[in-house]
Amino acid sequence: MNKYKEAFATTRPERTLKEALVGADMFIGVSAGNLLTAEDVSKMADKPIIYAMANPIPEIYPEEARKGCPGAIIATGRSDFPNQINNVMCFPFLFRGTLDAGATIINDEMKFAVATELAAIAREPVPKEVSAAYEGRTFEFGPTYITPTPFDPRLLYRLPKVVVQAAMASGVATKKIEDWTWYDYSLKMRVMKTSW
Repeated sequence: MNKYKEAFATTRPERTLKEALVGADMFIGVSAGNLLTAEDVSKMADKPIIYAMANPIPEIYPEEARKGCPGAIIATGRSDFPNQINNVMCFPFLFRGTLDAGATIINDEMKFAVATELAAIAREPVPKEVSAAYEGRTFEFGPTYITPTPFDPRLLYRLPKVVVQAAMASGVATKKIEDWTWYDYSLKMRVMKTSW
């Protein structure tokens, strides 16, 4: 045991992964491939959320997880499956907003603002550029599209703004943006330049 493990310690009687999965609403894996089976997933709660993030081999492949529960929402770290969870969706834009605000730290308020905005973007109609980047695939919020793709241009001009706003509201910003119209324009121009 160490201070990092201590934060996740529990007094519950379950001691193995298979025991902990029984009735679980969610599995977040960032460990090693092929840890779960369809049988494991079948013992989870109804319509569980499974983030199988090990790369290149996830803890369970989506098709295998759906054998255990057809209604499961499944995400991996891979671009060849729906619901790719990738830090490129937020970190460049979180950093952009942090720099623009001159924030002294990246706090929970800033991270929560990014997560909330990602969820909002995922629920909106997807720009045609995104479908073009994925060879005409269509995206609509639901079990196979729960988060924007890394190629969504809205990330570049919407995420930094909410980060700056959160940094200012939480008192960690050393710069204050007053002209939001100009700031929006400056962010959108970066999107335009990347498409030239």
